[in-house]
Amino acid sequence: MTIRPGPRNLITDVDGILVGHAEDHRVRSGVTVVYPVARCPAAADVRGGAPGTLNIQAMDATSLRNEVDAVVLSGGSMYGLDAAGGVVAVLGTRGRGIAFGGAVVPVVPAAILFDLMNGGDKGWGEQPPYNALGRAALGAVGPDFPLGNVGAGLGARANALKGGLGSASTVTADGLQIGALVAVNSFGSVVMPGTDRFWAWPLEMEGEFGGLGPPPADWRGQAEMPLPPNYAVNPMANTTIAVVAVNAALAQGELQRLAMMAQDGLARSIRPIHTPFDGDTVFALATGRVPLSNPAMLARLGHLAADTLARAVARGVYAARSLGDRPGWRERFGH
Repeated sequence: MTIRPGPRNLITDVDGILVGHAEDHRVRSGVTVVYPVARCPAAADVRGGAPGTLNIQAMDATSLRNEVDAVVLSGGSMYGLDAAGGVVAVLGTRGRGIAFGGAVVPVVPAAILFDLMNGGDKGWGEQPPYNALGRAALGAVGPDFPLGNVGAGLGARANALKGGLGSASTVTADGLQIGALVAVNSFGSVVMPGTDRFWAWPLEMEGEFGGLGPPPADWRGQAEMPLPPNYAVNPMANTTIAVVAVNAALAQGELQRLAMMAQDGLARSIRPIHTPFDGDTVFALATGRVPLSNPAMLARLGHLAADTLARAVARGVYAARSLGDRPGWRERFGH
């Protein structure tokens, strides 16, 4: 069956999903908010060895409710979890969340990446910027947004290259919509050793990350995987965090399986992945607009979500520009 990118090639091609970014360029860090227009079920899969997350258990199948009001991706390591508090405060004033009598409690899970060593001014004292950045990112949500050095991807670094914020989408002829958004801050490399080719090159659609095609004919993969600069000094300064969304109606166990399958998109685009030094986390959202007709449809959705996430990884690094000690892909390879 024919598949293609959606009209924007962004996660917002899934009907009912909006995204907003906010950055502090002096700090070299930022926040991205994924906002479902209507509360929707969510799940999360964590595979890295050094994760930083908030409210993950609220999405567990054994919990009372598993709908969320937003998902926050942030730089700033543990400081970045404050961004979720800013989003919760704003949503609460809107009456968005779980109602308990006269009280409303928004449910906002979050994941953070480490960007504290990228050269930005982190001397914020007792007032880190992330609460305000979370509010600003929520205030900026919409269907269109840029990629690269924006939001949670502003200060990200991907091995020896500048990391960034990436997104991609897939739509099918029978009405399925699959989208992915990712902040790439990986220990592993997104390019094949000794080349300028992305590991995700076989999945590229419509020249979305350069259209360079396969690696040179004489490439056989003998080159040792390059390690990021100063990795021995800062061995935990990583993490790739992502959100995938589909327009299908999924039960909680099905949504958890989707998040697990989507993680393979990181394995298709970053090597090595899920290391002791990363906190790789993937959230999954289901807006429920298309019924799940049979179990094979879930397998199909998971496969497409993984491929879409792999494309988003490459798109994020492809769009990123040099910052600090990490060259952008285009500057590094002269494209």
